[in-house]
Amino acid sequence: MLKNLISKNAVARTSNLVKGLATVADPNNANYVHPRQFAQKPKINRDLATFTIKDGPVFKGQSFGAKRSISGEAVFTTSVVGYPESMTDPSYTGQILVFTQPMIGNYGVPSSEARDQFNLLKYFESGKIQCAGVICSDVALKYSHWTAVESLGDWCTREGVPALSGVDTRAIVTYLREQGSSLAKINIGEEYDAVEDDAYTDPAAINLVRKVSTKHPYHIAAGGKQHIALIDCGVKENILRCLAGRGADVTVFPFDYPVQDVIHKFDGLFLSNGPGDPTHCDATVYNLRQVLNKFDGPIFGICLGHQLLALAAGAKTIKLKYGNRAHNIPCLNTITGECSITSQNHGYAVDVSTLPSDWQESFINLNDQSNEGIVHKTRPIGSVQFHPEAKGGPSDPAYLFDNFINQVEKYVEGRAPEPKFSA
Repeated sequence: MLKNLISKNAVARTSNLVKGLATVADPNNANYVHPRQFAQKPKINRDLATFTIKDGPVFKGQSFGAKRSISGEAVFTTSVVGYPESMTDPSYTGQILVFTQPMIGNYGVPSSEARDQFNLLKYFESGKIQCAGVICSDVALKYSHWTAVESLGDWCTREGVPALSGVDTRAIVTYLREQGSSLAKINIGEEYDAVEDDAYTDPAAINLVRKVSTKHPYHIAAGGKQHIALIDCGVKENILRCLAGRGADVTVFPFDYPVQDVIHKFDGLFLSNGPGDPTHCDATVYNLRQVLNKFDGPIFGICLGHQLLALAAGAKTIKLKYGNRAHNIPCLNTITGECSITSQNHGYAVDVSTLPSDWQESFINLNDQSNEGIVHKTRPIGSVQFHPEAKGGPSDPAYLFDNFINQVEKYVEGRAPEPKFSA
């Protein structure tokens, strides 16, 4: 009898469940929503397009971004994740970014308006897409991620950036590794016009830092005791976050601001990343040289800031064959013997053989043996070529921010107070 009762109850519950499901799935029901209405309906723009490397091969693909033709320097990144951060990194200004990851776009694009407690962009490294164009093997037209608000294609279209998929990125990378970073062009349209492709824009001939640097000083308040001056050559948001998150107030200056006139009002100087050839930044190098002569406080630089510090010290820089752009590059600390996996994005490097005798190499790239860092032998001054702030990438070398802040704290403790700078 008990078995029959349980069986009848189970049948009743199943029947009610089926009725409920039938009610929800009934198109005549006022509350009915077809499952496909939940699916994304991507705006598909699949015009034929070409990617042409100057004096090199032509690759055919399909457009999924803006319908405009552009030219720039073709570079590749082996980063597996982080395309929103890479594309908004000012260091990629003027470059056509080739992703070696087989597919990008699968987790969409997060909000460009979301900000953190310091009023810094939460998901992007700047307020817009900085690269000139995007090349990938495959793009996800549909996306899935809790932070996503639009597709990669919609984002590129809205920002006016051309993007191609269906291209053999393996062949492109093989060519660039053998020939070096090259000028290239994206043409949207079915017909390939060789005459049009005679005109190429060379970012190396332009002072790109002037395009991306702030025009006026601004301040980021973290409520701390230290006040850092930062030279903006194209600073990433996460560099500012790494400083503010460690309790330092930061005043950001344009790349050519005569910071030597106000440096005595600060507790330290930070030199940011940025795009292009460091030798274009004559004014920045001159100002830094003056700072080195009159300021005995801590100085730290990243990426382009590393190269500018070396130039100010009297060293020279060189252009690498195809640069380093990845999230998995091993770098050896030549002082401690420790190895860090680093995030990198640069096409130039410091020629360590030209360093003055009072400087020494602090990091070396274990892949190509290029210079990755320098330090002064007696003063709290140093810089690195890689990105300890990552975003995206590994956080192995994030301790360098801690080292810098510790140096600033020691400097503040040992000197007489100075009047603070007011932006």
